[in-house]
Amino acid sequence: MPTLTPGRVRHGVVFTLKHAEGSPEEADFLRANAELASIPGVEAFELMREVSPKNPYRFALTMEFVDRAAYDAYSAHPDHTSFVEGRWVPEVADFLELDSEAL
Repeated sequence: MPTLTPGRVRHGVVFTLKHAEGSPEEADFLRANAELASIPGVEAFELMREVSPKNPYRFALTMEFVDRAAYDAYSAHPDHTSFVEGRWVPEVADFLELDSEAL
């Protein structure tokens, strides 16, 4: 992953789904999650499987934004809010969100 340059924002989330591992429901959720990359302002989108035994999460996602205004626009975008309300809230068992700027 490239170094985050000043002014940019990296949005990261680690999460675990309510769905069984390897299930069609899990695959469908991950496919729908990947569609967030098409929201204007999203850059460097990555959806990953967590491999560390040190935490309880199964997946990770990161994306970058040119600045806070772009991140705020993404957060308020109807495709994002619809995904959060319709998929994230009912299907995610637990998560930790990290939104960061370079020092």
